[in-house]
Amino acid sequence: WRKRTLPLTQMFPPSPSLQQIQFADQKQEFNKRPTKIGRRSLSRSISQSSTDSYSSAASYTDSSDDETSPRDKQQKNSKGSSDFCIKNIKQTDFGRREIEIAEQEMPALMALRKRAQGEKPLAGAKVVGCTHITAQTAVLIETLTALGAQCRWAACNIYSTQNEVAAALAERGLSVFAWKGESEDDFWWCIDRCVNLEGWQPKMILDDGGDLTHWIYKKYPNMFKKIKGIVEESVTGVHRLYQLSKAGKLCVPAMNVNDSVTKQKFDNLYCCRESILDGLKRTTDVMFGGKQAVVCGYGEVGKGCSAALKAMGAIVYVTEIDPICALQACMDGFRLVKLSEVIRQVDIVITCTGNKNVVVRENLDRMKNGCIVCNMGHSNTEIDVASLRTPELTWERVRSQVDHVIWPDGKRIVLLAEGRLLNLSCSTVPTFVLSITATTQALALIELYNAPEGRYKQDVYLLPKKMGNMHEYIFLGHFLDEYLSEEQAKYLGLNKNGPFKPNYYR
Repeated sequence: WRKRTLPLTQMFPPSPSLQQIQFADQKQEFNKRPTKIGRRSLSRSISQSSTDSYSSAASYTDSSDDETSPRDKQQKNSKGSSDFCIKNIKQTDFGRREIEIAEQEMPALMALRKRAQGEKPLAGAKVVGCTHITAQTAVLIETLTALGAQCRWAACNIYSTQNEVAAALAERGLSVFAWKGESEDDFWWCIDRCVNLEGWQPKMILDDGGDLTHWIYKKYPNMFKKIKGIVEESVTGVHRLYQLSKAGKLCVPAMNVNDSVTKQKFDNLYCCRESILDGLKRTTDVMFGGKQAVVCGYGEVGKGCSAALKAMGAIVYVTEIDPICALQACMDGFRLVKLSEVIRQVDIVITCTGNKNVVVRENLDRMKNGCIVCNMGHSNTEIDVASLRTPELTWERVRSQVDHVIWPDGKRIVLLAEGRLLNLSCSTVPTFVLSITATTQALALIELYNAPEGRYKQDVYLLPKKMGNMHEYIFLGHFLDEYLSEEQAKYLGLNKNGPFKPNYYR
């Protein structure tokens, strides 16, 4: 062994200078954070949800210093089409590889594509979408195309787009208008470009947050009236649909995917159970064993977060206002507290209520030195971050999406993602879970598009239980026990092929 030993300089050659390794997203975060964002002429009053959360997950980015806005570029794919606006069409190969990896972990969606692409259940459907543009949602978009849909897409969030994935979609001929780091004006411009094409009347809307729906409703009312159906995934977007319905202004049927069993039981619970730890580890390298954490809210997201922290050896407290959820927390072995009772002693504070001002300045002032504060709810309203932007407090950027907020006496808290959604801001979410949600979205589109006249009125609906069960059968069919016998089905008063739960089951 000694005879084969090489000099250290040969075994470990010097690495390139750190100054040569610059990532585009970090450069933007550190060097440009204080600068003004251009092109803000369009009104932002329609929605605040597009900047409620964003992703800083690992993503291939061009190492060049070209900061030209995609709006000022003329790009074409290999077929000569220019009906898209993305960061760099040359990144298509990287994006295609990421999509192929995602396909391996999305069996339900791929099985739906294989099963239904011969029937083309979305043939003739012009679908306009506004979601996160990632490798996982790319699999959904390409599945919709395989099922016969014509798609135009924009991003629901100014930071979550994977540029290489957008390039791969554009290369395949899809009209995509999105890039990572859009300004707010860019955001609305992309949505408008997605919608406003001469002679193109969308029939279906697939939305995440409600921005696309409200843009069409406000700017193109005649177009909105001709929409056949809306599919909405997020709690914020669903809330806005119910507001339109209550006011008598919703003139098309809409499907509430957020409150479907597949979304609540899988995406909200199991996704957050895994991604909360991932987000905290990537940003803080914290050890959970022995730490005291308080989880604000014990819905499906709170249940997932609490279970994950408990399993890692943390001491977990729960705050809750709903008596049913509060009792569930007690039965699961968590101590139910008021936030004011434990705020001085806990090491980690996690909000996941979907509400606003859950953690306010008074709470932040009383936190111990080094307390980690983050949000797992949909929007950035749960932590009163605005109250921390005062002259007496100092903000210190530690790393991407991690800030120290320092008080005059030297106390500091660790604020993650400026109070935005932790798992999409600081890590990623499990692809398999996204497969479940994406398949539910695809089934909802198929149901609304093919529904006979009169089945759905101008209101908000939950996905029919039979359609939801179809999702599980697509993936789990070869694992499930045999169907009920005729005798068993009659005894339970059910169809032997399902569904096996009533529509009100949650």
